Amino acid sequence: MKLSVIAITILIPLNALSDPMTPDALRTAAHDYYEWQKREFPVFASDQGFHAYDDRLADFSTSAIARRRAHVRDLLDRVRATDISKWSKDDKIDAILFRAQLEGSNFPDRVRKLEESDPSVYVNEASNAIFSLLKKDYDTPRNRAIAATSRLKKMPALIEQGKKNLTQPMRLYAEFAIQSARSIDPLLNDSLMTLAGDMNPTERDALINAKTDALRAIHGYADWLEKRLPTMTAWKPLGLENYEYMLHHILLLPFSAHDIAHLGEVELARYRGLEAMLPDPSLADPNPKRAKNIPANQQDFLKAYQSREEEMIQFLKEKRLVTIPSYIGPFLIRQLPEAFKPTSPGGFMNPPGVYDPDNSGFFFIPTYNPESRNFYIRAAIEDPRPILGHEGIPGHFLQISIGNHLQNEIRRHHGDTVFVEGWALYGEEMLLREGLYPPDSATAGQVLRLSRYRAARIGVDVNLHTGKWTFDQAVNYFMEGGGLDREAATGEAAGSAVDPTQKISYMTGKWQIMRLLGRYRDAKGADFRLGQFHDVLIANGSIPVSVIQWILLDDAADLEKATGLKLR
Repeated sequence: MKLSVIAITILIPLNALSDPMTPDALRTAAHDYYEWQKREFPVFASDQGFHAYDDRLADFSTSAIARRRAHVRDLLDRVRATDISKWSKDDKIDAILFRAQLEGSNFPDRVRKLEESDPSVYVNEASNAIFSLLKKDYDTPRNRAIAATSRLKKMPALIEQGKKNLTQPMRLYAEFAIQSARSIDPLLNDSLMTLAGDMNPTERDALINAKTDALRAIHGYADWLEKRLPTMTAWKPLGLENYEYMLHHILLLPFSAHDIAHLGEVELARYRGLEAMLPDPSLADPNPKRAKNIPANQQDFLKAYQSREEEMIQFLKEKRLVTIPSYIGPFLIRQLPEAFKPTSPGGFMNPPGVYDPDNSGFFFIPTYNPESRNFYIRAAIEDPRPILGHEGIPGHFLQISIGNHLQNEIRRHHGDTVFVEGWALYGEEMLLREGLYPPDSATAGQVLRLSRYRAARIGVDVNLHTGKWTFDQAVNYFMEGGGLDREAATGEAAGSAVDPTQKISYMTGKWQIMRLLGRYRDAKGADFRLGQFHDVLIANGSIPVSVIQWILLDDAADLEKATGLKLR
């Protein structure tokens, strides 16, 4: 046995781990890493438009988790040890971005240990395993249903792995997992079965049996978690040091947690004050009764939502505010699956994946209810354009679609949430100021309220994860400071709790873009045009604004402050 281990060790080129990386070697390592991710996380690969592993789930055995963590850690150590001081500017940028991607994978393994602490990991793997096969017609319904059968058969074992792994579950995360587990039935019983029409009787029986066993396991998981809730730790914040590590080394932000929190306070005060300046401050609170037409049902609601997109695109073209490439596909409005409601009360956008040959995207919106107090439903009935612009064009869908077409593989794979959400929030106010919405209208008021509660998100995120606030304090802050109803506020707080730093992205990114816009305007002088700035900004895809500042203004100060590197 010892001889076998020694022989294997000799065959592995361990010296490669200590050799200095060249720019070409770094790009090769990055490519190999992306291929490794597809194999290790097949559900993620399906979601991103790569379908060679559609019959698989991730392996959550303790040995597989340990092996994955070691792989990321070793690669990160090698990148960290690389001296890039003599590299070209473009090569330095790629090295910094790839390191940030690895930091983003290593941090949950090193600090959060989600497989041991977050029961949602296993519910999300189950729901996304099916959802990723349903959302696009990339193959025949029968083939997708067969792949779903294979994944469903593996779900009881997945759930059992989860039970073994959850040695330190958090009660807050468990409560969200329970809600999602008990809401998954429509996804499997209704949505999935639409693919079964062309299956033969044997295949259909196999699908139904696998679905039945999977649902039994997932429901049992919810019961198992519920019984253990009283023994679980209620909440464990990241702490200041870990939070700031994320800011600097993953998001490449030059700010401290205090800086971010202060920005949130300033912007919250500003937008709350701007609401008060409206001739009728209630215009900032969406009211379906002010709408010209109230949809009769869910289908009418979806059609009405999507019908406003073309007028927005036409406005952007007439004003030359952004160039829409010819490869941009359709952006469709769909109903939000029940399983995703606990942490996505306003729905979510699903862009084309980085491997996806299909260029279409989707925005999943909550179930229609004209009597709902949910902010997003009320806003969508009165005027969906601010949120539609945020999620579609010129927002997420446009930016991420452009990013997917970058030739540089490292930059194509980067998904900086601060820039992505900042660009979308910036677009909401930009469209208002450029004249799409009448001043002092309900739509203008909605834009102010959207910025107001995005500013409130900062205070919640920073204070939750640095340990200053409880979950209830976060909900109350969204209601009092952000102006949200309790349902939306609870969902917002839940989103903050499960995804640290995501909620700071909107206002922080918008502020960075506004600062860059002013400096770019001064540098260009008479040659400045707003639409041209937008084009060169999002031509970089979804990389951090601190990097774009270096690209557009040759100013690496923010990036140096974030990384601690000397770049110039």
